[in-house]
Amino acid sequence: MARRVFFSFHYSPDNWRASQVRNIGVIEGNRPATDNDWESITRGGDKAIKRWIADQLSGRSCTVVLVGTNTARRKWINYEIIKSWDDGKGVVGIHIYGLQNRDGKVSRKGINPFDDIGFGNSGMKLSAIVKCYDPRGTTSRQRYDWIRNHLSNAVEEAVAIRNRH
Repeated sequence: MARRVFFSFHYSPDNWRASQVRNIGVIEGNRPATDNDWESITRGGDKAIKRWIADQLSGRSCTVVLVGTNTARRKWINYEIIKSWDDGKGVVGIHIYGLQNRDGKVSRKGINPFDDIGFGNSGMKLSAIVKCYDPRGTTSRQRYDWIRNHLSNAVEEAVAIRNRH
């Protein structure tokens, strides 16, 4: 049975790429907020955004961070990563810069978002524990195929890693 996951991504530049990954169908994802939904949520301030994130994470076993050019260091993506980890969920990153957007363009590789998040009081970064995959291939299709073939295993591995830590 497919795991239920939460997809975390930088909406504006990466929603097309994220949609490709979400539609692969090897795992069950959450419904992303539309532009109008997100505007309504953000009007409620930080408290409303945190409540929306908590609702989205409910019943999920893993958060898949779809890493684009500017995903790292974003306030709400960092919050989703930390909340997921603190709630005992698996966390994994997948770089999506090699996938084409709706205009057929690819973007530059972004930095690992787990490099800036500490692991408790250990002095380690979460990136020492959580994996962030860079799909193989030189074309968008090859990278998409890599994600399709490995996403389910990456999620299972993330859950196993979280259970050990």
